[in-house]
Amino acid sequence: MSDKAQIILVVDPDPDFLDWVQKQLETPSIRVLAATASDEAYRIFCQDAPDLLITETHLQPYSGLELLAKARQRDPNAMVILTSAFGTTQTVIESMKLGAFDFLRKEGLPFNLKHVVDAALTEQEQMRSAVTFKPQLTVEQHQDSIVGQSQAMQQVFKMVGRVAHSDAPVMITGESGSGKELVARAIHHYSQRAAKDFIAINCAAIPEQLLESELFGHEKGAFTGAVGQRAGRFEQCNGGTLFLDEIGDMPVAIQSKILRVLQEGEFSRVGGNETLRSDVRIVAATNKNLEQEVSRKSFREDLFYRLNVVRIQLPPLRARLEDIRLLAEYFLQKVAATKHLPRMRLSEEALRMMEAYPWPGNVRELENTMQRATVLATSDVILPKDLPLGNESLSLEADLASVVNALELTKESAIEYLLQTAQADPNVQLLPWLEREFTLHAMKVTRGNQVRAAKLLGITRATLRKRIEIFGITKESSLS
Repeated sequence: MSDKAQIILVVDPDPDFLDWVQKQLETPSIRVLAATASDEAYRIFCQDAPDLLITETHLQPYSGLELLAKARQRDPNAMVILTSAFGTTQTVIESMKLGAFDFLRKEGLPFNLKHVVDAALTEQEQMRSAVTFKPQLTVEQHQDSIVGQSQAMQQVFKMVGRVAHSDAPVMITGESGSGKELVARAIHHYSQRAAKDFIAINCAAIPEQLLESELFGHEKGAFTGAVGQRAGRFEQCNGGTLFLDEIGDMPVAIQSKILRVLQEGEFSRVGGNETLRSDVRIVAATNKNLEQEVSRKSFREDLFYRLNVVRIQLPPLRARLEDIRLLAEYFLQKVAATKHLPRMRLSEEALRMMEAYPWPGNVRELENTMQRATVLATSDVILPKDLPLGNESLSLEADLASVVNALELTKESAIEYLLQTAQADPNVQLLPWLEREFTLHAMKVTRGNQVRAAKLLGITRATLRKRIEIFGITKESSLS
């Protein structure tokens, strides 16, 4: 928290309620201001810029919802909590739609008020730490480009540059969501075929009969439903680049026809006898181990060697953590441009959480996360609570998992290592040591916020306080 006293403005027509809230919340570091009418409250809000506004919904001369709307119009990041003794479903939904931090029924205030206020003030502090930097990429300039500054991605860019000038087939490998199609598009964009078509086909998403027709076309009457002649993708893409995604899932029967195109440049439509020619560059991609597929006889060995002339291996996002900030900023720009929304920023806490997360869905998951975060955020700053990464404990789990991965340990070998360490030193009490380390780590991750640390550990705040006292964890150690 800041050394400067934080200001909370409480608005309620009942002076006794205002007095009770003031006694509950006021501390040497928190100053509580009070108002009984909405117009008076808005004047104070404009004058003193409080860190938090707590307002009853039933006010005069205008309602608490209107006060919320006016406050958020003046300051899009205004932190507002609404209270009511008679909160209807419609009122709750409307308040959250307008950007309220929370809606509390008055009968629950003795139990919830301090907890929610602490969380709101913490988020206000996080918003002030929002990451702002001049973007090095713009949506307009890099609409179909790959984004990254990591060493791993620099090697990918170099390979794209080397292969773009030739017509050699390219095999792109990597996990799902790592951006294989974007690399294929970049190869096409920088090639001599850039003026011609780039066509992408997902081989795993189309049934075998339809896939053959999709690729090579068909003659009228070739099969039920073939009411006319149809040109396939090889004909349509003549002179351009054909991207065969998930080629490891392509049926073996069609693989032989692809091989013929690569060897002879010739093919025939389904149901036809005419030999057609097409000048197409093939770029293929897969998340499978094709060498294993070849050994299992589920992928033709001769086709594998024809496609694997140049191979580009895309790293997973967890191997290029330094690109997360750049990618997240790029996707936020993209959402803002396509949805006509204000530009959003990341808080430092949100960025740290993202850098600790393992991203099993890779870049695609990061893009979807940024899209959802813009919907969930109640301000123009994205906070940890706005990131749909499962739950807060993922941050700690991912952090610990990254340590295990860095040591090249499995979970089982990590546990065995800890047990061997304890056996080697009779003074080590393993469980208390782990309990202290987890508690200290949770306090560091949450910057000393006991409410969030308790939630992260899955324990009550009272239990956390006991642990802090037992282990002698100070505020300074949790912020170091």
